[in-house]
Amino acid sequence: MLTPILAAGAPAGAPNFGFWEALQQGGAIAFGTLGILVIMSVGSFYILFTKLFEQQKIMNQAKRVRAQFWQSNSLREGAAKLDKNSAYRQIVDDGLAAQEQHGKLTDPVEAHDWLHGSLARSEASINSKLNGGLAFLATVGATSPFVGLFGTVVGIYRALVKIGAAGQAAIGDVAGPVGEALIMTAIGLVVAVPAVLAYNWLQRRNKSIAEDLSAFSNDVLGYLASNGAVRPTVAARGPAPVTKPAVGSTTAGQAGGVPTAPRV
Repeated sequence: MLTPILAAGAPAGAPNFGFWEALQQGGAIAFGTLGILVIMSVGSFYILFTKLFEQQKIMNQAKRVRAQFWQSNSLREGAAKLDKNSAYRQIVDDGLAAQEQHGKLTDPVEAHDWLHGSLARSEASINSKLNGGLAFLATVGATSPFVGLFGTVVGIYRALVKIGAAGQAAIGDVAGPVGEALIMTAIGLVVAVPAVLAYNWLQRRNKSIAEDLSAFSNDVLGYLASNGAVRPTVAARGPAPVTKPAVGSTTAGQAGGVPTAPRV
């Protein structure tokens, strides 16, 4: 789209220096460079949308946990209210399994340390899945400008070779290779910028999810370590009742002032 706009002002009868013609000037190297950049771009957008779907799913699970989970009588009852593949249910199931396994240990281990380690492993497993694919975005953001620059260097080199072979080449002989070189630079930047923005955005959302998971894991640990005596405070539903003033109180008494003397 960019090349036709830039070439729109070319005079009639001038040689066609469109995008396809520029690639043909570059040959196999230009097509190979373009193919690599297209694969990087498609992979970046695929990871962006799939990770957004996974993150939004866990965020919806967090809302369900705040609304229903801690109103249950036990952890098992609360876990039954969550989705089977929920990240929060995985933490609860791992915590209950660790509590059962602690009684089977022959080597004395502090229950708190054992439960904390098990819940930490569960959190790390979930965070590892969320961070999967982000390394590809970081790699694309860091390397795609250099891939485009490679096409630029090859195009300019080809233009210089034509100038040297012709002795005094016309501008039309070198416009094709130079145009192909500049196009590769632009495509490299177009691929890199969305990848960097997506990486930073997804990382910020992952950090927020990790904080919620860590807080929930700490609440589960407190519940297990206290046999259910310690649990988060659940906010009461509905508006707070409005306190009405007592009937028969004087204005002076309500305001805290000095009552006036009765008239004789």
